[in-house]
Amino acid sequence: MSLAELKDAVREMGMPAFTGGQIADWLYRRHVTGIDEMTNISKANRALIAERYEVGCMPPVERQCSSDGTIKYLFPTASGKLVETVFIPDGERATLCVSSQVGCKMNCLFCQTGKQGYEGNLTAADILNQVYALPGRDLLTNIVLMGQGEPMDNLDAVLRATEVMTADYGYAWSPRRITVSSVGIKSKLRRFLDESECHVAISLHSPIHEQRLSLMPAERAMPIADVVELLRHYDFSHQRRLSFEYIVFGGLNDTPLHAREIVRLLRGLDCRVNLIRFHQIPGVDLRGASEERMESLRDYLTSHGIFTTIRASRGEDIQAACGLLSTAASKRKADVS
Repeated sequence: MSLAELKDAVREMGMPAFTGGQIADWLYRRHVTGIDEMTNISKANRALIAERYEVGCMPPVERQCSSDGTIKYLFPTASGKLVETVFIPDGERATLCVSSQVGCKMNCLFCQTGKQGYEGNLTAADILNQVYALPGRDLLTNIVLMGQGEPMDNLDAVLRATEVMTADYGYAWSPRRITVSSVGIKSKLRRFLDESECHVAISLHSPIHEQRLSLMPAERAMPIADVVELLRHYDFSHQRRLSFEYIVFGGLNDTPLHAREIVRLLRGLDCRVNLIRFHQIPGVDLRGASEERMESLRDYLTSHGIFTTIRASRGEDIQAACGLLSTAASKRKADVS
């Protein structure tokens, strides 16, 4: 709940508005797990609050640790489903890859989450709980909404969650510590850009319409050329960052033609490109590009004025790397139990 909603809630129970501020402090600064821990609120008022509300903190039910230090957590949701979250430590940085949906509607060819299908939106509380109930939460430096789901397909909950993360009454994080990804749902992306100051990352994967359509069905309704045209109306020359995610497939989208088309598509945009290694998933006849081809693509884009990096692959041995998240197996296991 936002501060305004907390104040409204306590007023309805006959309490002064400042009690809402006290609750916000207990929730977002002190991270209590129960209402009875809010000790500067009278015992009678705590009992009254507890009759109607709960904190909603739900710890992960499972964790898997990678040989590279990455940890994948399995979180329950309020609806009884499960969702995966990935903690990625890297020196002084620690990034949390957060999910916004159970499964995904986008059905990208190369993504295991898409193979799971769509099982429902997460609430703002479900999204925040991945941070709130995270072991080692205080180590976090960055959050990326790049886990399961398409964030723009659940935009109301994503905006509510990022508001709490960035508001003075909430976590008080800079929006520059948060990146939200999208395949490019234009109407939702426009609203996100207007209402949020968080970084944005667009899933590109091919600059050529027909080929991107074969990889990403969303290209039919949301052509990447149209998405880029929308982005040209916003200023990314200061602190807010625009990036394009590009999974590199060997012999498919790693050619000199693709390099030239990326430059043509993105010319004049203040942006960066992140090249990502493809992680094999069952039943998909794609392969990762060689290191040499990835470096060649990076060097070409960089030489033509597009800052480009090759993203380090993390957590592949526990199915936590890009494109591998899926709770389908966990759901089957829970059903059997």
